[in-house]
Amino acid sequence: MPEALGAALAAPGLAWLILVFLAGGLVRGFTGFGTALIVMPVAGRFLPPAEAIVLLTVSGMLTWLAIVPRAWAEADRREVGVLAAGAVMAAPLGVWLLSVLDPAPVRWVVAVAATVTLAALVSGWRYRGRVAWPGLGGVGASAGVLGGLTGLTGPPVVLFYLAGPGRAAQVRANTILFLAILDIGIVANLLARDMVTGRALGLGALLALPYVATILIGQRLFTPEREGFYRAAAYGIIGAAILSGLPLFD
Repeated sequence: MPEALGAALAAPGLAWLILVFLAGGLVRGFTGFGTALIVMPVAGRFLPPAEAIVLLTVSGMLTWLAIVPRAWAEADRREVGVLAAGAVMAAPLGVWLLSVLDPAPVRWVVAVAATVTLAALVSGWRYRGRVAWPGLGGVGASAGVLGGLTGLTGPPVVLFYLAGPGRAAQVRANTILFLAILDIGIVANLLARDMVTGRALGLGALLALPYVATILIGQRLFTPEREGFYRAAAYGIIGAAILSGLPLFD
């Protein structure tokens, strides 16, 4: 572990990684999502895609005690279970694509997926219908493939929930619980393909503390009646991260 932490402290762009994790934790604390949309575009400038995904996933797993118990109590666990089952079964396909594709196109996939997600959220698009269980499994499967390839585990499910009529508190809890389960599936597949490096593990451990601190701050700030303000702040932070991480600006 000391060697892994030493490699983490010498990682390129460490100051930027700390900054985006602070922002990502704050946004996740009051919305339940957003960390990957903020972290992955920027982390991809400094780290190979697989390392960036491991960093994001490991740091997220180290924060579970701070966010998962409350989410477990408030979530619709049956619905989350269907979403998570589809995601975990599909995650190996995303990780396989990550293992065979060059880093450059993966970074563009991250940028495009994050931009499309942000545009859909900002547009205020709403789906008023009801999705049956097979449809929920399909939403989860798309999140599994995208998460395994890019680390963006949230967009399909976030769009599904935020485009619907669900209560803000339950949407937030469902999203947190789903992302925690999918993290396990992605890490297991990365380990199976020997894509987990000591530097990524060290970075995950190093950044988990400031990340969980800002998650707790975000949780304290969260009140459902101010949902509009929180969403606007999250969109602005996500947009800035996407722009800063575009490969065009390398």
